[in-house]
Amino acid sequence: MDTMREAWSDERLDDLNSKVGDLGRRMDLGFAQLRAEMNARFDRMDARFDRVDERFERMDERFERMDERMDARFEAMQRVMIQAGAVVVAALIGLIATQL
Repeated sequence: MDTMREAWSDERLDDLNSKVGDLGRRMDLGFAQLRAEMNARFDRMDARFDRVDERFERMDERFERMDERMDARFEAMQRVMIQAGAVVVAALIGLIATQL
């Protein structure tokens, strides 16, 4: 087994420094590539979310129109119920008046 050297020569330190510097540059390049890929993916996701938002906006518009139609139907039904109630009350009053 090799024994550890106790002293590092300037040449070996320069070689280690070169290797560490090269590793740092490769890591920086790798991180830059990863960052660019992630940004591209996030941009695609943003575009997809924009399309989903547009679909939700269209759905909101449809629900608003449906809500307006339902309100009109409930108002019409309420008018009919009031009119029918008035007819029943008038019929009861007429029935009571004829019995007295």
